[in-house]
Amino acid sequence: MEVMDIVPSWISWDIATILFVFLIVILTFVSAKMVDRLLKAYFQFASKKMKIDETTYGLVRRIIVGLVYFFGIIVIVFSIPGLRDISIALFAGAGFAGIVVGMAAQNTLSNIIAGIALATFRPFRVGDLLTIHGEYGRVTDITLGYTKIRTWDNRRLNIPNHVISDEAIINWSIDDPTVNWTVDIGISYDSNIDLARSIMIEEGRKHKNVMSYADLQKHNSHEKKGDEISVLLTELGDFAVNLRLYVWIKDRSVGFTTGCDLRESIKKRFDAEGIEIPFPYRTIVYKKDIEQSHEEDLEMSREGPAA
Repeated sequence: MEVMDIVPSWISWDIATILFVFLIVILTFVSAKMVDRLLKAYFQFASKKMKIDETTYGLVRRIIVGLVYFFGIIVIVFSIPGLRDISIALFAGAGFAGIVVGMAAQNTLSNIIAGIALATFRPFRVGDLLTIHGEYGRVTDITLGYTKIRTWDNRRLNIPNHVISDEAIINWSIDDPTVNWTVDIGISYDSNIDLARSIMIEEGRKHKNVMSYADLQKHNSHEKKGDEISVLLTELGDFAVNLRLYVWIKDRSVGFTTGCDLRESIKKRFDAEGIEIPFPYRTIVYKKDIEQSHEEDLEMSREGPAA
């Protein structure tokens, strides 16, 4: 029995075919890398001239690179007679094969479709600041499978696109980047509310990140003078009168640090002005004290009223 009788006919290639397939594989990978680099350089140059959004050209670049790989695979398949016959048979049964492949690659296909939808409808763009999936960070890239986010503490998140398409997204960068930030502080019931309010407003106006009325008018012309900084009484709590300071800041990226600075400066002013920030009071009663008190009450009841 000869070796060629054991090996199936569709893989009995000659040396020329093997070399041709190897050459096509190398050319496909090299071409894809070159096309990717050329498109990236071209789009970056064009974006400076024509203001092309990076989100859109990133998706187009990846689709073109994917087509290069697909074309290489087609060339390899149709250069081998045995594989060509099998591919024709698979195309003939494409309906069943499509169902099988669709079920096996459901998540992958949903990620690709969601990635195309994100690049088309653009609820956010590369470079935008988002709060998504409980995380706050900047979008660094949108691929066909994942959206890449660098969080505020420099972690890299790769979130599947189909997950993002089902999530509520807060985009801090789109349209108007300004944010109305809040700082909650409680004062005691004995403290002067008007004095506490004036201190909070003064400290808010002093901070470099808090927008003045003139700055706010550039972004929100509908705001009235005096509304750029305000303090409202939000709750009469169990042990504190809760006040909330509202300030406008230029964007979400400085919101957290601005809030921390305001809490510190307000606390120092409150200490200097005699405004008390209360804390919960708890009275601890031991069980043995309750029992002793109960016994004394019983003994007094037996003796009766004093004569």
